[in-house]
Amino acid sequence: MFGKAFQRKYALTDQGVRNTKQGTFWTVIVNLVVMGGAGILYLTMSGFMGTLTEGYPLSGGSLIMGAVLLFVLLSFITHLQQYRATYGLVYNEVKATRLGLAERLRKLPLGYFGKRDLADLTETIMGDVNRMEHVWSHVLGYLYGAYISTAVIALCLLAYDWRLTIACLWGVPVAFGLLFGSRRMASRSAERTKKAALRVSDGIQEALENIREIRAANQEERYLEGLNQKIDEHERVTIQGELGTGLFVNGASVIMRLGVATTILSGVNLILSGRIDFMLLFLFLMVITRVYAPFDQSLALIAEMFVSQVSADRMNEIYNTPAAEGTEHFFPQGHDIVFENVCFSYEKKEVLHQVSFTAKEGEVTALVGPSGSGKSTCARLAARLWDVTEGSIRVGGVDISTVDPEVLLRDYSMVFQDVVLFDDTVMENIRLGRRGAADEEVRAAARAANCDEFIQRLPQGYDTPIGENGTKLSGGERQRISIARALLKNAPIVLLDEATASLDVENETKVQGALSRLLTGKTVLVIAHRMRTVKAADKIVVLAEGQVAEEGSPAALMAKEGGIYRRMVELQRESARWRIK
Repeated sequence: MFGKAFQRKYALTDQGVRNTKQGTFWTVIVNLVVMGGAGILYLTMSGFMGTLTEGYPLSGGSLIMGAVLLFVLLSFITHLQQYRATYGLVYNEVKATRLGLAERLRKLPLGYFGKRDLADLTETIMGDVNRMEHVWSHVLGYLYGAYISTAVIALCLLAYDWRLTIACLWGVPVAFGLLFGSRRMASRSAERTKKAALRVSDGIQEALENIREIRAANQEERYLEGLNQKIDEHERVTIQGELGTGLFVNGASVIMRLGVATTILSGVNLILSGRIDFMLLFLFLMVITRVYAPFDQSLALIAEMFVSQVSADRMNEIYNTPAAEGTEHFFPQGHDIVFENVCFSYEKKEVLHQVSFTAKEGEVTALVGPSGSGKSTCARLAARLWDVTEGSIRVGGVDISTVDPEVLLRDYSMVFQDVVLFDDTVMENIRLGRRGAADEEVRAAARAANCDEFIQRLPQGYDTPIGENGTKLSGGERQRISIARALLKNAPIVLLDEATASLDVENETKVQGALSRLLTGKTVLVIAHRMRTVKAADKIVVLAEGQVAEEGSPAALMAKEGGIYRRMVELQRESARWRIK
């Protein structure tokens, strides 16, 4: 019952399965103890009936009082244990699940995040886990406990009278059969509701991220109208889903409750025929009120269990995505980066085809070419942020696809065009390059990246908080912070993807000078659109349409008549002479 299929179905951890078993066990005990209370009432009423019909004095009063006190004590203890097993333990399961999802996401290749947007992943970690938390705490233990306890009670009732047992319990399997028959419809409805909710989340996030552009284009009214339409659609789909589910849930509840009527009719008929006495019917009428009680909550929530399958599937999709794994042993012979017949496809579209080149240790290798030629893709493949589709990339003779990405990246410093900073101080944002670095080392890296001048102008200097993703800094300042972070790490391989794109000419020259001094002896892979940025490179690899079109020193490529590199240099020289007339 609680095997691997059950675990995958409800996206439980190993501890979560054990928690569900405990919750089920204590739910069974609670249901049986409550049923024991009905037994005490039955014995008491039997005594009273004997007194009324036979005239005997009521005996065993002390025994009955003792049984009542024992029932109250057992009821308190078992309900407390049930609460702890179904609610208390589940909160730890939620924490473990969120941490597990975050840990899994940390190990997934970067290509996975290109297929899922931020709102979608946030909804999985927060919304889907919240929905599953309600199922773990309110549904699983109660539902499976009700199954088991009802089966035990049914066996006991059969010992008294099989006819009344059938009349009492026939509605339970029919009600659940009806509800389970609606499962596919409920799942489809839940999927439509989830997609509508994600469209709303995407719209809100997009509005917040692009509020300046929306206002600048005077499109607030049109954009809000579109967002309102998404919200209205979500509301409509949600109402439709809940209405359909509610019809089946209430229909199942009515069918199950028909067991009360059939029990009374069957019992009266059996009494009139002299086959049972009134007290046996009274026993079944007391039992039937308690048998249905566990299912009252389960019927209301079992539909939620069906709906939750969409959330469980979304969580399992993250767990089932192959992680970028490898050995923790990485001992390269030097740090030459060798691309050998590398092909890479993104969503069935080939981005790189048979790319081969070598970035040698101690040299600056520049990747240039038109936009969309695959330059940034090469940089990300070199750091195993993505895995190649075909071919291989070796660092110091070691195929990087065999190395754990976290181990591999210890030898890399990276500065990409899209800078990511944290809502912390300048000091801590730079120190992220090497945890434990002394303050003076951080300042030295900042000075080398030409950051010290603008940092000193900040209200608290290096201790100034810079806001979410560095919103209090300019684009050029943010990029220099990221360069300082990379310099502080002082790794043997440096990847610079448009690292100076946001700098003015003066600061670009200063940073290039700092990079030239501090990157001596390292393997440097530079990506740039501005040819003046790479004119001092040792080697240039020109990419065009995902293939290596030219390769050589800047001087050799400039001497090539009709070459792509030469044409790009000449075009940029012409654009530099452009003036407003």
